[in-house]
Amino acid sequence: MKSLLNTLLLCLLTFHSVSAAKQPNVVFILADDLGIGDVACYGGERCLIETPNIDRLARSGVRFTDAHPNASVCGPTRRALMTGRYPWRFGAAVNSGPWGFVGPKPGTEKSTLGKLLQRSGYETGYVGKWHLGTTMTTLDGKKQGPDNVDYTKPLKYGPVQFGFDESFILPGSLDMYPYAFARNHVWQGDITAQKGWSAFNRVGPAEKDFQDHEVLETFYQEAESFIQQQQTGKPFFLFLALTAPHTPTSPGTQWQGKSQLGVYGDFVMEVDHSVQRVVKSLKDKNLYENTLILFSSDHGPAPYAGNLLKSTPAQIHQLEKAGHYPSGPHRGYKFSAYEGGLRVPLIASWPGQTPQGETCQALVGLNDLFATFAELAGTEMKPDEGPDSISFANLLRHPDDLGLRKTLVLQSVASFVIRDGDWKLCLCPGSGTQANSENALGSDPMPDVAWAKALQNFSGKPTELDLLKPPFVQLFDLSQDPHEDKNLAAEQPQRVEQMVLELRRQVASGRSTLGRPLKNDRNVKVVNLKDPRLPAVVRQRLR
Repeated sequence: MKSLLNTLLLCLLTFHSVSAAKQPNVVFILADDLGIGDVACYGGERCLIETPNIDRLARSGVRFTDAHPNASVCGPTRRALMTGRYPWRFGAAVNSGPWGFVGPKPGTEKSTLGKLLQRSGYETGYVGKWHLGTTMTTLDGKKQGPDNVDYTKPLKYGPVQFGFDESFILPGSLDMYPYAFARNHVWQGDITAQKGWSAFNRVGPAEKDFQDHEVLETFYQEAESFIQQQQTGKPFFLFLALTAPHTPTSPGTQWQGKSQLGVYGDFVMEVDHSVQRVVKSLKDKNLYENTLILFSSDHGPAPYAGNLLKSTPAQIHQLEKAGHYPSGPHRGYKFSAYEGGLRVPLIASWPGQTPQGETCQALVGLNDLFATFAELAGTEMKPDEGPDSISFANLLRHPDDLGLRKTLVLQSVASFVIRDGDWKLCLCPGSGTQANSENALGSDPMPDVAWAKALQNFSGKPTELDLLKPPFVQLFDLSQDPHEDKNLAAEQPQRVEQMVLELRRQVASGRSTLGRPLKNDRNVKVVNLKDPRLPAVVRQRLR
């Protein structure tokens, strides 16, 4: 009997050792405002930018064709993918200042990718754009902002609270001051200057030597340093969050003039270079063979970005006239409810595990990274963790499988969207962008136009229930209409009703996965008659 127990114990120890050895290293590269059509292996002939390294990654792994962030704007996307929880479940930010001084949303740090992988035995690192909220040491103990931060004191809240052992961050986007880096919560350099960059020229606090065109190269060097510090035998996770091609369009000096398309193409080519740098560093350290590399974007391309350095409403159309379509075959851009804002590249390559050069058509969300990483790491999720995350680990090895996700809740800057298989319901009559927003121009129809037309087709004063039906919603069959040209809501009222009921159920349950009901951190309304983002013509009619 003793011999049998010893044998069983040895088997268990061996199994544990093998399981641990099979834990992959993970590098996740997230671009900022990169459209699915900005990548050659997705855009094809409609892409005029060379992206050889991203394309090579796709040839060595799996290219997902129905992948989505949870919002068509930066902050919510990052909360969802970091926590596996829909971003609208969180409450309001606290201690929040403008731009890069945004404060945290309470509870965001409770359960994160970093913490999940830390307890799985991973060394965790974060390099790049943060935009998940910080708490800075202020001069007077009050609200942080451009004139009220003590840069000699470390951050009180940031990547450490999210479970990252090492971090090197820019607090917000590249056009959001403060223009300064923080390493492991400690501000770097002498933050005494006032600077601003092209696009919006937001002038604010900056490190005296900070240069916008040097930021990507700095991040690449930091990512290489983190990889070079890793030891064989202990898995690691590196989150590399780029600031490009988000404005200001600021390619490094060695990338200027590289693209036939112009400076926008130059910047995308420098984004493509991220994959080359990561792969080379992994190979130099003999870590490549057991590393899963994922590449994606936080949402679609900005309609105000292009070859003019100044932010210019709808200038994306100039790129399209030149033959380059950042949204690929899709309609809409950043901020919108259409696929151009909500469908992104997602490529996964893991030597010996992912088949080479295959595509996966299954529906996945970036919020699914939480459950996927948990499965790959062999870690059981707690009952309240990743309440909206469904693993797609099986699709990495078997991309032809159906996948476990059937529905996915998304949002534009102003409206809810829900997918159910190939069906997509937008709870708005137009692009779902914010009324009177110059930045969103280019995504047609704009809210004022779409809502005015919908109201013309409706008699009387609409209620909140009415706003969940035609003519105030849009229903598309993406299998037949990938450009979202034919609104089927009036023809399919029953399907609209079913999808609205499913959305309401997921909102009320506090989760979309199996498990005990949870609470949202705030009162979530599927539509809100008092929403200030509604066009004035709507609010007047609803009085």
